[in-house]
Amino acid sequence: MEDLTPHVLITGASSGIGAAAAHEMARRGWRVTVVGRDPVRLSHFSGVPGTTALRCDFARLSDVSDLAKQLRGQRIDVLANNAGGVFRGSTVDGFNVTMQTNHIAPFLLTKLLLPQLPDGARIVNTASMASATGLDPTPPSRRFPSSWVAYGTSKKANILFTLEAARRWPHLTSLCFHPGVVRTRFGTPAAQLFYKFAPGLETPEGAAKQLVWLATEPAEGLVNGAYYYNYKVVKPRGVATDEAAAARLWEATASLVD
Repeated sequence: MEDLTPHVLITGASSGIGAAAAHEMARRGWRVTVVGRDPVRLSHFSGVPGTTALRCDFARLSDVSDLAKQLRGQRIDVLANNAGGVFRGSTVDGFNVTMQTNHIAPFLLTKLLLPQLPDGARIVNTASMASATGLDPTPPSRRFPSSWVAYGTSKKANILFTLEAARRWPHLTSLCFHPGVVRTRFGTPAAQLFYKFAPGLETPEGAAKQLVWLATEPAEGLVNGAYYYNYKVVKPRGVATDEAAAARLWEATASLVD
Protein backbone atom coordinates (compact mmCIF):
# COMPACT_ATOMS: atom_id res chain seq x y z
CA MET A 1 0.00 0.00 0.00
CA GLU A 2 1.12 3.57 -0.68
CA ASP A 3 2.62 5.40 2.28
CA LEU A 4 0.23 8.31 2.88
CA THR A 5 2.55 10.06 5.34
CA PRO A 6 3.05 13.58 3.96
CA HIS A 7 6.48 14.11 2.44
CA VAL A 8 8.51 17.33 2.44
CA LEU A 9 11.75 17.86 0.53
CA ILE A 10 13.94 20.65 1.94
CA THR A 11 17.03 21.85 0.10
CA GLY A 12 19.80 23.67 1.93
CA ALA A 13 18.89 21.55 4.93
CA SER A 14 22.31 20.63 6.27
CA SER A 15 22.36 23.74 8.49
CA GLY A 16 20.54 26.98 9.32
CA ILE A 17 16.87 27.51 8.46
CA GLY A 18 16.63 24.32 6.43
CA ALA A 19 17.96 22.09 9.18
CA ALA A 20 15.70 23.68 11.79
CA ALA A 21 12.65 23.28 9.54
CA ALA A 22 13.55 19.67 8.79
CA HIS A 23 13.75 18.79 12.49
CA GLU A 24 10.39 20.45 13.16
CA MET A 25 8.65 18.74 10.23
CA ALA A 26 10.05 15.38 11.36
CA ARG A 27 8.83 16.09 14.89
CA ARG A 28 5.36 16.64 13.44
CA GLY A 29 5.41 13.21 11.85
CA TRP A 30 6.20 14.15 8.26
CA ARG A 31 8.53 12.12 6.08
CA VAL A 32 11.43 14.48 5.43
CA THR A 33 14.07 14.40 2.71
CA VAL A 34 16.94 16.74 3.52
CA VAL A 35 19.25 17.90 0.74
CA GLY A 36 22.62 19.57 1.18
CA ARG A 37 26.10 19.68 -0.27
CA ASP A 38 28.06 18.81 2.90
CA PRO A 39 27.92 15.08 3.72
CA VAL A 40 29.34 15.64 7.21
CA ARG A 41 26.53 18.00 8.17
CA LEU A 42 23.95 15.77 6.49
CA SER A 43 25.16 12.87 8.65
CA HIS A 44 23.66 14.66 11.67
CA PHE A 45 20.25 13.50 10.44
CA SER A 46 21.22 9.82 10.53
CA GLY A 47 19.49 9.29 13.87
CA VAL A 48 16.41 11.43 13.18
CA PRO A 49 13.35 9.22 12.59
CA GLY A 50 11.56 9.73 9.30
CA THR A 51 14.39 11.57 7.58
CA THR A 52 16.46 10.71 4.51
CA ALA A 53 19.56 12.72 3.61
CA LEU A 54 20.68 13.21 0.01
CA ARG A 55 23.75 15.08 -1.15
CA CYS A 56 23.49 17.61 -3.97
CA ASP A 57 25.69 20.58 -4.89
CA PHE A 58 23.54 23.17 -6.67
CA ALA A 59 26.70 24.60 -8.26
CA ARG A 60 26.55 21.54 -10.55
CA LEU A 61 23.40 21.12 -12.63
CA SER A 62 24.36 17.48 -13.19
CA ASP A 63 23.99 16.99 -9.42
CA VAL A 64 20.47 18.42 -9.63
CA SER A 65 19.55 15.98 -12.39
CA ASP A 66 21.01 13.10 -10.38
CA LEU A 67 19.01 14.19 -7.32
CA ALA A 68 15.78 14.15 -9.31
CA LYS A 69 16.60 10.63 -10.51
CA GLN A 70 17.10 9.47 -6.92
CA LEU A 71 13.66 10.85 -6.02
CA ARG A 72 11.87 9.40 -9.03
CA GLY A 73 8.55 7.80 -8.11
CA GLN A 74 8.25 9.50 -4.72
CA ARG A 75 5.25 11.72 -4.03
CA ILE A 76 6.35 15.14 -2.77
CA ASP A 77 3.71 17.14 -0.92
CA VAL A 78 5.91 20.15 -0.17
CA LEU A 79 9.03 21.19 -2.06
CA ALA A 80 10.96 23.76 -0.02
CA ASN A 81 13.53 25.47 -2.25
CA ASN A 82 15.65 26.81 0.59
CA ALA A 83 19.23 26.30 -0.65
CA GLY A 84 21.09 29.52 -1.23
CA GLY A 85 23.96 31.76 -0.31
CA VAL A 86 26.38 34.42 -1.44
CA PHE A 87 29.30 33.12 -3.48
CA ARG A 88 32.04 34.34 -5.78
CA GLY A 89 32.99 33.07 -9.19
CA SER A 90 31.39 30.86 -11.81
CA THR A 91 30.16 27.28 -11.83
CA VAL A 92 31.27 24.39 -14.02
CA ASP A 93 28.10 25.12 -16.01
CA GLY A 94 29.34 28.62 -16.81
CA PHE A 95 26.94 30.66 -14.66
CA ASN A 96 27.44 32.98 -11.72
CA VAL A 97 27.61 30.70 -8.65
CA THR A 98 25.13 32.74 -6.60
CA MET A 99 22.60 32.96 -9.43
CA GLN A 100 22.85 29.26 -10.25
CA THR A 101 22.67 28.08 -6.63
CA ASN A 102 19.81 30.39 -5.66
CA HIS A 103 17.70 30.42 -8.83
CA ILE A 104 18.75 28.33 -11.84
CA ALA A 105 19.29 25.05 -9.95
CA PRO A 106 16.05 25.32 -7.89
CA PHE A 107 14.17 26.15 -11.10
CA LEU A 108 15.56 23.01 -12.74
CA LEU A 109 14.84 20.82 -9.71
CA THR A 110 11.26 22.04 -9.49
CA LYS A 111 10.62 21.35 -13.17
CA LEU A 112 12.14 17.87 -12.92
CA LEU A 113 10.04 17.00 -9.83
CA LEU A 114 6.81 18.49 -11.17
CA PRO A 115 5.28 15.08 -12.12
CA GLN A 116 5.69 14.00 -8.49
CA LEU A 117 3.85 16.98 -7.00
CA PRO A 118 0.19 15.98 -6.60
CA ASP A 119 -2.70 18.41 -6.89
CA GLY A 120 -2.62 20.70 -3.88
CA ALA A 121 1.11 20.25 -3.29
CA ARG A 122 3.16 23.29 -2.32
CA ILE A 123 6.31 24.95 -3.52
CA VAL A 124 7.84 27.16 -0.83
CA ASN A 125 10.76 29.35 -1.93
CA THR A 126 13.04 31.11 0.54
CA ALA A 127 13.40 34.64 -0.85
CA SER A 128 14.63 37.82 0.81
CA MET A 129 14.02 41.55 1.11
CA ALA A 130 17.47 41.81 -0.46
CA SER A 131 15.52 41.45 -3.71
CA ALA A 132 14.98 45.21 -3.52
CA THR A 133 18.70 45.75 -4.18
CA GLY A 134 18.88 43.35 -7.12
CA LEU A 135 18.91 43.98 -10.85
CA ASP A 136 16.36 42.79 -13.37
CA PRO A 137 17.23 39.05 -13.36
CA THR A 138 16.57 38.53 -17.07
CA PRO A 139 18.70 37.06 -18.44
CA PRO A 140 19.78 34.99 -15.41
CA SER A 141 23.11 34.30 -17.11
CA ARG A 142 24.18 37.97 -16.92
CA ARG A 143 27.31 39.16 -15.15
CA PHE A 144 27.15 41.04 -11.84
CA PRO A 145 29.31 43.81 -10.35
CA SER A 146 29.48 42.09 -6.95
CA SER A 147 28.40 38.93 -5.14
CA TRP A 148 25.84 40.88 -3.11
CA VAL A 149 24.22 42.35 -6.24
CA ALA A 150 24.05 38.81 -7.60
CA TYR A 151 22.41 37.71 -4.36
CA GLY A 152 19.76 40.44 -4.46
CA THR A 153 19.07 39.64 -8.11
CA SER A 154 18.72 35.94 -7.37
CA LYS A 155 16.23 36.70 -4.58
CA LYS A 156 14.23 38.86 -7.00
CA ALA A 157 14.27 35.85 -9.33
CA ASN A 158 12.87 33.66 -6.50
CA ILE A 159 9.89 36.00 -6.13
CA LEU A 160 9.26 36.16 -9.89
CA PHE A 161 9.55 32.38 -10.15
CA THR A 162 6.92 32.02 -7.43
CA LEU A 163 4.60 34.41 -9.23
CA GLU A 164 4.92 32.65 -12.57
CA ALA A 165 4.70 29.15 -11.05
CA ALA A 166 1.35 30.11 -9.53
CA ARG A 167 0.12 31.17 -12.98
CA ARG A 168 1.46 28.15 -14.89
CA TRP A 169 0.66 25.50 -12.28
CA PRO A 170 -2.64 26.52 -10.68
CA HIS A 171 -3.14 22.98 -9.34
CA LEU A 172 -0.25 23.71 -6.95
CA THR A 173 0.27 26.41 -4.32
CA SER A 174 3.46 28.42 -4.88
CA LEU A 175 4.69 30.69 -2.09
CA CYS A 176 7.82 32.60 -1.10
CA PHE A 177 8.91 34.41 2.04
CA HIS A 178 11.50 36.64 3.65
CA PRO A 179 12.83 34.81 6.73
CA GLY A 180 14.27 37.90 8.40
CA VAL A 181 17.94 38.58 9.08
CA VAL A 182 19.02 35.26 10.49
CA ARG A 183 22.05 34.32 12.58
CA THR A 184 23.59 31.73 10.25
CA ARG A 185 26.97 31.02 8.66
CA PHE A 186 25.94 32.94 5.55
CA GLY A 187 27.71 35.03 2.94
CA THR A 188 31.23 36.35 2.72
CA PRO A 189 33.68 36.07 5.67
CA ALA A 190 32.91 39.66 6.70
CA ALA A 191 29.18 38.97 6.56
CA GLN A 192 29.61 35.79 8.60
CA LEU A 193 31.38 37.81 11.28
CA PHE A 194 28.43 40.23 11.34
CA TYR A 195 25.90 37.40 11.63
CA LYS A 196 27.90 35.86 14.47
CA PHE A 197 28.06 38.94 16.69
CA ALA A 198 25.33 41.42 15.64
CA PRO A 199 22.59 41.80 18.28
CA GLY A 200 18.89 41.21 17.69
CA LEU A 201 19.12 38.77 14.79
CA GLU A 202 16.59 36.00 14.24
CA THR A 203 17.64 32.45 15.14
CA PRO A 204 17.45 29.69 12.50
CA GLU A 205 14.75 28.03 14.61
CA GLY A 206 12.70 31.23 14.69
CA ALA A 207 13.05 31.79 10.95
CA ALA A 208 12.17 28.16 10.22
CA LYS A 209 8.79 28.60 11.88
CA GLN A 210 7.57 30.67 8.93
CA LEU A 211 8.72 28.02 6.43
CA VAL A 212 6.93 25.34 8.45
CA TRP A 213 3.82 27.53 8.66
CA LEU A 214 3.73 27.99 4.89
CA ALA A 215 4.15 24.25 4.44
CA THR A 216 1.37 23.27 6.84
CA GLU A 217 -1.16 26.12 7.09
CA PRO A 218 -4.57 25.18 5.57
CA ALA A 219 -4.55 26.18 1.90
CA GLU A 220 -7.61 28.41 2.21
CA GLY A 221 -5.60 30.68 4.51
CA LEU A 222 -2.83 31.27 1.95
CA VAL A 223 -2.57 33.33 -1.25
CA ASN A 224 -1.15 31.48 -4.25
CA GLY A 225 1.86 33.26 -5.75
CA ALA A 226 2.28 35.58 -2.76
CA TYR A 227 5.37 36.85 -0.95
CA TYR A 228 5.21 36.60 2.84
CA TYR A 229 6.98 38.30 5.71
CA ASN A 230 6.04 37.79 9.36
CA TYR A 231 3.21 35.49 8.28
CA LYS A 232 1.56 38.23 6.20
CA VAL A 233 1.39 38.90 2.46
CA VAL A 234 3.59 41.88 1.56
CA LYS A 235 4.29 43.55 -1.77
CA PRO A 236 7.88 43.20 -3.02
CA ARG A 237 9.48 46.19 -4.69
CA GLY A 238 10.10 46.88 -8.33
CA VAL A 239 10.27 44.30 -11.07
CA ALA A 240 9.43 41.51 -8.60
CA THR A 241 5.74 42.47 -8.98
CA ASP A 242 5.81 42.46 -12.80
CA GLU A 243 3.95 39.52 -14.34
CA ALA A 244 5.53 40.13 -17.75
CA ALA A 245 8.99 40.08 -16.16
CA ALA A 246 8.11 36.82 -14.41
CA ALA A 247 7.15 35.24 -17.73
CA ARG A 248 10.34 36.50 -19.42
CA LEU A 249 12.51 35.16 -16.62
CA TRP A 250 10.80 31.77 -16.78
CA GLU A 251 11.43 31.43 -20.52
CA ALA A 252 15.00 32.67 -20.23
CA THR A 253 15.81 30.25 -17.39
CA ALA A 254 14.15 27.34 -19.16
CA SER A 255 16.31 27.99 -22.22
CA LEU A 256 19.40 27.48 -20.02
CA VAL A 257 18.38 24.13 -18.54
CA ASP A 258 16.11 22.43 -21.09
